[in-house]
Amino acid sequence: MKHAVNSDKDLGTEGWHKPWSGTNGGNCVQAKKLDRGRVALRQSADPGGAALIFTLPEIAEFIAGIKDGKADFLIA
Repeated sequence: MKHAVNSDKDLGTEGWHKPWSGTNGGNCVQAKKLDRGRVALRQSADPGGAALIFTLPEIAEFIAGIKDGKADFLIA
C-alpha cells in the first residue's frame, strides 16, 4: 500500500466515485481506479487530503475480509 499526499493534485479530480453513502452527512469513502491495476481510496470530506493506494489483490482481499465479517468489530 502506498499513499498520495494530495489526492486532487496527485491523482486528479475526475473519476472519483462514492460506491456507497450512509446517513453521515456525506462523509464517505471515495474510490478511483488508477492505471497499472491500482485503486485509490480517500475521504470525501477532504478531497485534497491523502489517499491510500492499493493493488487489485490488496483491495480484493480488503473487500473479501469485510464481506466475511472481519471488520465487524469496528461497528460493534
